Amino acid sequence: MLTLFADGAESLWDEILPAEVRALPGDLARLDELLADPELLTPIAVRWERELSEASRFSDRGRPSLAMETYVRLMVIKHRSGWGYETLMREVSDSIHLRRFCRLGLSERVPDESTVRKLTRRLGAEVVHELTRLVIQKARREKRFRPRAARIDSTVVEADIRYPTDAGLAADGVRALAREGRKLAAKIAAKRTAVRDRSRAVGRRMRALGRTLRRRSGEAKAEVLELTKQAGQMLRASVKQARALAATARRKARGRGAKAKLKAARALEELADRCEKVTEQIQKRVKGEKITDRLVSLWDPDARPIRKGKLGKPNEFGYVDQLCEITANTKPGARGFIVPPTSQIGNPAENTLLPDTANELRTLEITLKEVMVDGGFTTNETNSALEGLADELYIAGRQEAGSPRTRRRQRRYRTGAEGRISHLKRGYGVRRSRLKGDEGHRIWDGWATFTYNADTYTTLP
Repeated sequence: MLTLFADGAESLWDEILPAEVRALPGDLARLDELLADPELLTPIAVRWERELSEASRFSDRGRPSLAMETYVRLMVIKHRSGWGYETLMREVSDSIHLRRFCRLGLSERVPDESTVRKLTRRLGAEVVHELTRLVIQKARREKRFRPRAARIDSTVVEADIRYPTDAGLAADGVRALAREGRKLAAKIAAKRTAVRDRSRAVGRRMRALGRTLRRRSGEAKAEVLELTKQAGQMLRASVKQARALAATARRKARGRGAKAKLKAARALEELADRCEKVTEQIQKRVKGEKITDRLVSLWDPDARPIRKGKLGKPNEFGYVDQLCEITANTKPGARGFIVPPTSQIGNPAENTLLPDTANELRTLEITLKEVMVDGGFTTNETNSALEGLADELYIAGRQEAGSPRTRRRQRRYRTGAEGRISHLKRGYGVRRSRLKGDEGHRIWDGWATFTYNADTYTTLP
C-alpha cells in the first residue's frame, strides 16, 4: 500500500491532496528541519546500546516499538500543546499535518499511549538533558549564536498531588494498605485477608474533623488533634498487619510464581514504610514537636512542602528547579536557550543549586560577559560558583556596579527571568509535573526545556 510520507518516493497521495494540505505550517516546518538532524538522536542510540550490552541475552526478545524520531516529535507536540498522552495520540491520528510532522504514514497506525508513556520513563532524564545540550551546541555552530549574558532564577514545580493533611494521608494509607494486602493475600492463597480495611472508621473521623473545623474555636483545635491522633493509630495497626503479611508472603515464595510474590511483598513493605512515616508525623504533631523532611504524598514520596513567600500561594508542594537562560544580548524581550535545569529534593537555597548550574555552563564551554541573579543569592558563594564563567556578576541589591544606565539595564534584564519562567509554565507545562517522583519531575522538565529550546532555535535568523 502506498503511504503519504514514504521517504524519497513518489506517492499517489501527493497528487490527490492539495499543496496546502501537504505543506506543514510554518512553525512545524521549521521544527521539522531542526529535528531531521540525525545527530539529535545520538543520545538515545547510546542509551539503547548500553542497555543491550547490559542485558545481551535478552536482546532478541520483546515487541517492536516505534521509531525514535517519531517519539521525539510526539513529545515535542505534547509539551507545546499541553495534551495528555491519550489526547496526543487522538489528535495526531486525526491530523494530516501532525502525522506528517511525526513521520507517520496516512495509513499507519498511531502508537499506543502506553508505549510513549513507558518510553518516557525508560529513557530517563539524562538523555533528555543531552538532547538539550545538542540543540544549544547546534545553534552555536550553525546559527552563529553567541551567548553574551545569562540570568539565573529558581521556581517551584508543583507535584501532581492534592493539598495534603495528616488525617488525609492516614486515610489514603489505610485504603492503600488494605487494597494491596488483598492482592498479596490472593497471590499466596491466604485463607483470610491479613490487612483489615479500616477506611470506613477513618472516614468517620474525617467527616467529624470537617464538622469540627467549621467551629473555628480553641476547643475545635484540640478535637482536631484528637481525631487526627485516632486516624494515625488506625494507620499504625494497618502497617503492623501489612508487615506481617509481607513476611508470610516471603516465606511462601517458593516454586512457580515466587518472583511475583516477592515483588508484591516488597511493594507492600515500601508502602508500609511510607505509612509508618505518616504515623510518626502525626505523633510529632500531637506532641507539638517540629517535623522535618515532611512526607506530603504516599504516591510521590519525593515531593516536599515549599514556602517562597508568595501571598497567593504561601505553601506549595513539589520541587525547586533552578533555570539558567543564556542570551545573545540584554535588550528588552531577549530570548535565549535554557540550559538543563538543576534541582534537589526538598527546599534548597539558591546557592545550593548554583554549583550544578555552573557545571552545566562549563560542560557546554560557555563563557559570558554578564550574569544576573536576584537578591536571594549570597555574594561570596555566588562569586565562587561562577568564577571564570563571567566577566561581570550582578546580584540585585547586593553587588551592582557601573553607571546608573548600566544598572537599570541589568535590573530590567534580570527581571525578565520572571517572565521567562511564567512563559515556560504557561506554554510548556513547567507549572506542574505530571510524572511522579524526583526522576519523573526531572524527565518532565527536561522535555519542556528541550521543546522550548527547539522553538527558540527556529526563531534564530
